[in-house]
Amino acid sequence: MKLTPPKVITWWVAVILGVLALLGYLKSIAVLTPYAFWLAMAGLVLLAVATLVKDL
Repeated sequence: MKLTPPKVITWWVAVILGVLALLGYLKSIAVLTPYAFWLAMAGLVLLAVATLVKDL
C-alpha cells in the first residue's frame, strides 16, 4: 500500500471541520454542539482516506 499526501484543499477542509468541532465543543455553539464529535471524525476520516487514495 502506497500512501500519498493529501491535496491542499483536502487538508484545509479537514482543518475547517476540526475547528468547527472545537468551536462546538468548547464554546457550546448551539448549532455545532450536537455534531462536534461527528465533525471531528469527518475531518480525521477525510485525512485518512486522502492519504490512501491518490489525487484526493
